[in-house]
Amino acid sequence: KATFPGGSISGAPKVRAMEIIDELEPTRRGIYTGSLGYLSFDGGMDLNIVIRTFLIKDGKAFFQVGGGIVSDSDPEAEYQETLDKARALIEALEFSPFTGAN
Repeated sequence: KATFPGGSISGAPKVRAMEIIDELEPTRRGIYTGSLGYLSFDGGMDLNIVIRTFLIKDGKAFFQVGGGIVSDSDPEAEYQETLDKARALIEALEFSPFTGAN
């Protein structure tokens, strides 16, 4: 609970923020905003928070976007930010060798 998910994802205070997320969001986030990484045999490691990531299932690409809300957030600007993040991911799909577009 102290480490995952990252505070930049859950908000603070973390436990209560996660309870509110559970109450408000209609579906589970899945891998989105989770963590992914590796530990190597030489002692190295690399970890990250999973955002701007595609999940491929049954030949379809899925992704999620979101934004952080704070006390002085502008709702319209926050909404536009989520659209901008989604647009970048959609454009990336256009260059994918798996879409048939080249």
